[in-house]
Amino acid sequence: MSDSTIGRGTWYDKMAAKIIERERKLGRSLGLIRTEMGLGASGFPHIGSLGDAARSYAVTLALKEQGYKSELVAFCDDKDGLRKVPTGLPKSLEKYLGFPVTSVPDLNGCHESYGKHMSSLLLDALDKCGIEYHYMSAKEAYEKGWLKEEIRTLLLNAKKVGEIVKEEVGQERYTEVLPYFAVCGNCGRLYTTKSLEFLPKETKVVYVCEGMEIRGRRLEGCGFKGEADVSKGEGKLSWKGEFAARWKALDIRFEAYGKDIADSVRINDRICRELLCFEPPSHAKYELFLDKSGKKISKSAGNVFTPQVWFRYGSPQSLLLLMLKRFVGTRTLDVSDIPSYMNELDSLEDVYFGRKQAKDEKELTKIKGLYEYCWSLKPPAKPCIHAPYNLLTFLTKMTPPEDPEGFITEKLRSYGYLQKNQTLDEDLKKRVEYARNWTKDFEAIKETTISLTEEERSAISELIELLKVENEPERIQNAIFNVAKKHDLKLGDFFKTLYTILLGVTQGPKLGPYFLAMGKQNVINALQRSFNETRISTQSHTS
Repeated sequence: MSDSTIGRGTWYDKMAAKIIERERKLGRSLGLIRTEMGLGASGFPHIGSLGDAARSYAVTLALKEQGYKSELVAFCDDKDGLRKVPTGLPKSLEKYLGFPVTSVPDLNGCHESYGKHMSSLLLDALDKCGIEYHYMSAKEAYEKGWLKEEIRTLLLNAKKVGEIVKEEVGQERYTEVLPYFAVCGNCGRLYTTKSLEFLPKETKVVYVCEGMEIRGRRLEGCGFKGEADVSKGEGKLSWKGEFAARWKALDIRFEAYGKDIADSVRINDRICRELLCFEPPSHAKYELFLDKSGKKISKSAGNVFTPQVWFRYGSPQSLLLLMLKRFVGTRTLDVSDIPSYMNELDSLEDVYFGRKQAKDEKELTKIKGLYEYCWSLKPPAKPCIHAPYNLLTFLTKMTPPEDPEGFITEKLRSYGYLQKNQTLDEDLKKRVEYARNWTKDFEAIKETTISLTEEERSAISELIELLKVENEPERIQNAIFNVAKKHDLKLGDFFKTLYTILLGVTQGPKLGPYFLAMGKQNVINALQRSFNETRISTQSHTS
């Protein structure tokens, strides 16, 4: 493959080209190239759940741009059992542990089941982000027999499935039982059953409901012995085989996956290739999002950061930027990062529309490509008005109740973000709403880290100490003047440095009133964090 730029110059364009090259070598049809993402239904969807869809959809778009028909399949795992009551939901759900999530009632009463409610949250996020998909329900797939031939093959070759699992991860369970969970005909649970024998003529498995260890606790079975018809969806494959069955039945050619399920993917690749005689899809492994404490963001860990939370403070495109800007590497994340992604999207837009220059043609191509993918290849015809996030939070905090829109409009005109007779358009109104939600829920300032000279570091350090004792806006304003003079800094340059740290731009409101309006301690904390980041950066360069 040539080193020249492919498509829009992004990783997704390169991945699409690799898929085409591989499929040609395999001699498979290129009439429809399907990508896939798994849609969880057992708990609140977190930010990472949307990442599966965003990345696979970007590959789908790249395939289309290269002239091929492609679609993203959103396969909803709504046949899975409830393994744990998610944090924040009532303990009354414990009586449904082990039941398929589509057999658990929706506590909110707005969907036909708990599983439907949870999956709808992620589908809503996909819709808001402009991600187009072909929805498939596991429950429907099993009941309508879409996987029946693959299930039959795996159950007839269950011994080999068990050997593959044992070889790959050392687990011996599937050398003793079939890789299939029947739904108990007596108690209705899924994970408490053990499938012992496959009856191919009747397409049934013989099982006993004897219980199972789930998430560190024993879930007792009811002791019932029975038969489940696999052709009618009276159970499901274990993960040690279900991925492979889906890939073969739905003819999937690409699926990204998180490193937490790398073992399952490796097992399914072998099962797909050795038992189903289907070359598994191309893969791309990505790292996980961690919260600021270093824990994996997940519904089971109780630190769920949902797409709906993001949409309260930031745009769908800024969320897609988070997903698409980098594929590899673990990243820490929490709500406080949203303003940074909003500002970064504005920066990409400035380059895209020629307001700012890229360092070279290669960088320009990549920036333009990333920006277009953030808009699902449907970018706006003209740039938006870029009022910095931190400035909008300040204005919403200072807004008088009698005429909030008029006040903000007047201030943005005075700061040069709006022309004399220009008013807030719909995009800017939405940005004001994000900022207002931020000021309602948080007080923290999301600072911008920049390189500081030793003189600037000394001046900011002294300013921090003065802010601890000064409480009048004019006295704070004078303190900035005096600190700059004392450390031989040009006053205009020092103000630009403070504005850049606190607002992300080089000019803005008068800093004395701003410091008090945003909370003096919040300003001190933001300056201190910027100061510390610079110190760490300086040390790393000199070591």
